[in-house]
Amino acid sequence: MTSAALSSGRRRRRWLTRRARRAGLNLLGLLVALIALFPIFWMVSTAFKPATEWYTLTPHPLPAHPTLGNFRAVINGSVVGIPYWNFLKNSLFVTVTAVVASSLIALLAAIAVGRFRFRFRTTYLIMLLIVQMLPQQALVIALFIDFRSLSLLDSLVGLILVYTAFALPITIWMLRNFVAAVPRELQEAAAIDGAGPMRIFWRILLPLVAPGLVATSVFAFVFAYNEFIFALTFLGTDTAKFTLPIYVQYFYGRNGADWGAIMAASTLFTVPVLVFFLLIQRRLRAGLVAGAVKG
Repeated sequence: MTSAALSSGRRRRRWLTRRARRAGLNLLGLLVALIALFPIFWMVSTAFKPATEWYTLTPHPLPAHPTLGNFRAVINGSVVGIPYWNFLKNSLFVTVTAVVASSLIALLAAIAVGRFRFRFRTTYLIMLLIVQMLPQQALVIALFIDFRSLSLLDSLVGLILVYTAFALPITIWMLRNFVAAVPRELQEAAAIDGAGPMRIFWRILLPLVAPGLVATSVFAFVFAYNEFIFALTFLGTDTAKFTLPIYVQYFYGRNGADWGAIMAASTLFTVPVLVFFLLIQRRLRAGLVAGAVKG
């Protein structure tokens, strides 16, 4: 056998190996995607099933007799006496306000930490990580006592303060990398041209840090929108101010659970999150890649 034939055989074997490895990875990715998406599919499917199909001995992936009754029960709010839209409004108000507040405060703190040298700077950064490691539920009782003395119970403002505070450590730490990566030469050149601090912030610093703001806003959004323990503790007596996670638990009764309504409420619950991710997915991908490179 000639050397050319041997070389051709080796190239063919390497090509087949790459194809087999790629096919195996694609198959593994498809399997992981199916496992991850199956609970979502089952949730949506159950939301359209009547009560007679919830406990069948032979479960069916798709509803045999689809119904919108579960969604009507959730939207009408008959279980609480308050319509679904009231809880959605509360959740969006708390979430959006907490995201905006935490992003602004974190950006200012990240600029201070990333651009200036001061005493205990490293200690401050370490404390941010330590605070993030603490279990948030362990602070419920202490915060409840403090908020009661400040008359912030049964108030959406108190809930916004909690969500903003818990989102700050990770957002400050992430944004610090973006701020530190901005070349100082740009600021110095702008300062030489006579640009003031605010102009430098809006025209130079903010556009370069914007991808980081988008990436950190996702964390704050998901946390504030899904949080249940603090919302249930601090809004325990004012039903009109409840958020969506609390509303869902009302479909668990003493005699059983209304699984159709629970799945319908959970399906509606995920819609704002999907819309949010669809709106920012491109900027989020750019922010994550930029953070990985700059960090």
